[in-house]
Formats: sequence, structure tokens, C-alpha cells
Amino acid sequence: MRPSPPARRLRLGLPRRMFSQLLLMQVVIAAGVAVLATGLFLAPLSRTLDEQAMRRALAIAQTTAAQPQIAEDLQSTRPSPDGPLQAEAERIRKASGAEYVVVMNRQRVRWSHRDPWQIGKTVSTDPSEALAGKEVMQIDSGTLGRSARGKVPLRDAHGRIVGAVSVGIEYDSVRARLIHAIPGLFAYAGAALAIGALAAYLISRRVQRQTRDLAFSDISALLAEREAMLHGIREGVVALDQQDRVRLLNDEAQRLLGIGDEVVGRSLDEALGEGRTTDVLAGRVTGTDLLTVRGQRVLVANRMPTEDGGAVATLRDRTELEQLGRELDSTRGLIDALRAQDHEHANRMHTLLGLLELEMYDDAVEFVGEVVGDRRATAEQVTEKIHDPLLAALLVGKATVAAERGVALWIADRTLLPDRLIDPRGIVTVVGNLVDNALDAVAGTPHARVEVELRAEGRTAVLRVRDTGPGIPAERRELIFTDGWSTKQPPAHGKRGIGLSMVRRLAERQGGSAHVDEAEGGGAEFTVVLPEALEEPAAAARPGAGDRPDLVPAQGAPARWDRPDDTRPGA
Repeated sequence: MRPSPPARRLRLGLPRRMFSQLLLMQVVIAAGVAVLATGLFLAPLSRTLDEQAMRRALAIAQTTAAQPQIAEDLQSTRPSPDGPLQAEAERIRKASGAEYVVVMNRQRVRWSHRDPWQIGKTVSTDPSEALAGKEVMQIDSGTLGRSARGKVPLRDAHGRIVGAVSVGIEYDSVRARLIHAIPGLFAYAGAALAIGALAAYLISRRVQRQTRDLAFSDISALLAEREAMLHGIREGVVALDQQDRVRLLNDEAQRLLGIGDEVVGRSLDEALGEGRTTDVLAGRVTGTDLLTVRGQRVLVANRMPTEDGGAVATLRDRTELEQLGRELDSTRGLIDALRAQDHEHANRMHTLLGLLELEMYDDAVEFVGEVVGDRRATAEQVTEKIHDPLLAALLVGKATVAAERGVALWIADRTLLPDRLIDPRGIVTVVGNLVDNALDAVAGTPHARVEVELRAEGRTAVLRVRDTGPGIPAERRELIFTDGWSTKQPPAHGKRGIGLSMVRRLAERQGGSAHVDEAEGGGAEFTVVLPEALEEPAAAARPGAGDRPDLVPAQGAPARWDRPDDTRPGA
């Protein structure tokens, strides 16, 4: 036989779901408030009813004592159940609804009472205060039980106290009024409790929908997981509200954007300033995987709207990836240039071999001299005008690529750049981007030509790159410096539209500028001005500063630097 499953023990406690817990707590609170309010109302109600009964008894006693005939009968007759004072007291008692109306002399002997057998006897409670001239209200017990009492002095026509009048209101009637009021009070409290329970249910249902019927423990766990995830992932996260104010940002977003926690609660325009990054995060620029540049970082941003009208933006750092992509492009260009040189070198070796086999030794020597002379002349001409080894090596390498693509790469006659650059790598980035763009623009066009001009004006470096391509329309000359804007197909490694944006940012970071105009004779002319890009001459003076041909790569097909009328690339 299969064993029977163990009986499940009933566990008492709060329900797990937030909806049930919230509803239960609100109902308990509403019930507690209703009970408390009822109790707080009943306590003063009882005191109020007691005071009303005592005042009523006092008023009847005052009215009775105010009749002159009462004092005269007290002084002129004997206490008797058939006396005139008893008859008048009974009339007043029945007319007013009092429990008793007692008239006594100064010796505390009753002249009237509800029970005729008590007439002629002394009163059971102390009337000394009333006999002393004071009016008294109290709750006390006597021969007829507990009652609300009013006692006043009885005066004759001359104002002398000749006795007292005591009137009692049955206390059971007061209690009955209180008990009679309780059902109505409970009805009101029950109605209030029902309305409160309904409101609690509606509020709990709304909270249930907004929290997706989660338990409190689930919410606390989600908050803990969110904090761990936001501050643990290597991707920037920025949460925005309906007015595009920063609601939350994690550590990576602070690092990528260069801001801190102080921007929480501020708008994006206040936190980041104007620019493409702000426009992308605010949704004014739409799309996926949008490129933007923030400082020296290349970022990829995506924006996802939320149900409450806000948005969550994610940021990824592509700086290293872009650098690797550009290095890959440069490496591919260098490989293509080496392949072309290898082909050219093979042709020259075949030519030399043919000359030797034909025993044309003098022609072979002349051929070798021309080849070696052209290479040496190219390196020397570059280093004569550009003394920085990094820039010189860059341009010699670009000349090889230009020759392979059928483009004549020239160095302008006005070029002269000393070896006093403060940030040569930054200028290499600028020149490399501009030359690459120019080569792309003129490749495949007849008489393709790119001219590079680098010169120093004091401590200011002026960089110009001209080409014979189609040029840039006037309406697009500012747009081309925008992050992510490009007319070219994206490469295999990622996006385009970063190079010119980085060129302008690098120039502006140094207090300079970058702009494009129409070149003389057609095409585009890019000009970059970098103030204080060079050191003072005294600080940078070094022996042999302009004669470093050994630092220029030996390979690289030379362009015809000294023949501006020659549109053919150098061989």
C-alpha cells in the first residue's frame, strides 16, 4: 500500500500577498478606529446625559421652591399624606416626570414623598448644603434607589430658609437613554467601517495592479537585486521621469558621462548640457544603437520608454572598440600597401634580372640607383618639413596607401612643423582622420589629389587637408561634425560618423576649432587650428631635431612631393 501523505498543518499568520496583507491591515485599522471613536463618543455621552438629568432635577426643584404657597404650607401644616403640600408635590412630580419631589423642613423631616409612608420621617441623604443656602446637583442613592438629584433651599416671603426641596430623576431612565443611543451609534460605526473596508479594498486592488500582485518579501528582494544589478553591470543605466529629469543612474553611467549623484532630480539639459548626448538620452534623436561622443569616450546609447511616461537609457563604452576598429582599418590598409609593394618589388626584381641576363650592367646599376634614390628622397623630403617622427611616419605610410588607390598625396610648400608638439598622438589622430576621409572622397575619380599642409604659427598648429573630391554642400558643413553622421557605408567592425566629431572635440578641448570650406578649384578643405599645441622653442631645443630619417619607415610607396603639376601618384 502506498503510504498516505502527511497531513498538512495549518499555519496561521499574515497572508503572503501584498494585496491581502494591505487589505487586512486597513480593515483592522478601520475597525480599531471605529471602536475607538465609538468608545470616545459613549464616554462623554454618558456624562452629558447625567448632567442633563441633574440640571432637569435642579430646574424642577427651583420651580417648586419658587412657589410661595409651598413655604407657607410647610410652616402652617403638619406632615401628612393628605396634606396640601403632599398634594402639590405629587402634582408637580407627575407633571414633570420626576421620580420624586420631597419638601422638608430645617429638621430634615419630609412633608412630601412619593411613598406616603415616608412622610414625617427624616430624609436618607444629607441636605445640609441646601439648608445652608446652596443649590446642589448630584448622583446619589436613597430610599428609591439611585437617581439624579437637584436640591435647593426653600425660603419664606422674608427670604429666610425654612426648609429645602429635593427632586430626583430616576437614573434608570438616564441609562435607558444611553442604551437606546448605542444601537444607532453602532449603526453609524458599522456604516463607517463598511465604507472604510470598501475604500481599503479599492486601494488594495490598485496597489495590487501597480505591484503586479507581488509579496512584500518579493519587492524587497527585487529592490536588493536591482541595486546589485545596477551597480554591478558594466553598462551605464540612466532612468528618467516624464519631464526627462534624472531619476536614477548607476556607477557606470556616472563614469561614462562624467557626472555624480548630485544630478539626480535635475533635467538632462542641466545635468549634461546641450549636445547630441543630451538629445539622444532625451529621445529627441530616435533610433537604436545611437553613437555619441562624451568627452573622450565614444558611447552607444539606447532608450526604452516606460509605462509611467519616463524612460530608461543604456550606455555602452565603444571607445576601445572604435580604436581597435580604426587600427584594424589601418592594418588592412598597411597590408594592402605591403601587398602592392611586394608586387612592385617583384616587378623590379624581374626587370633587374632581365637586365643582368642581357648583360646590360650599366642600365641595371642606373635602375637600382633610381629606385633607391626615390625612396631616400621621399623620406628626406618628409622629414625636412615635418620634424615630428610620428607625423612623418604617418604621412609616408599614407602615401603608400594613396599610391595603391591611385591618389596623388602632396605635402604643401608652406608645410613646416618643428618637433615641439605637446600632444603628437592627438595631432596624429586629427591628420590621420582627415587624410583617410580625403582619400575616401577622391578614390576612383580622375586626377585624384590630396594635399596636406602642416605649419606652426608661434605655439599654434594649423592643419589643412585639401582634396579634389565632390566637396561638402554648404548646408551640410556643420552636420558632418555631428556624432554618428556619415555618408559612407559602415565598416564590418561597427559604425561610422565618429572621426570628424572626435577631430572637432579634440580641437575644441584645446581651445581651437575645426571647420570645412570649399577648396580652390573644387573639393573640400578641412582646417584645424590648435592653439598652444607646441612648446616654447627654448624648452624643446634638442640636437638634430629635424634630421631623423631613420625614424621614418623604410617601406611606403613615395608620392611626388616636389611636383605639384604631376597628378600621378609617385612610384
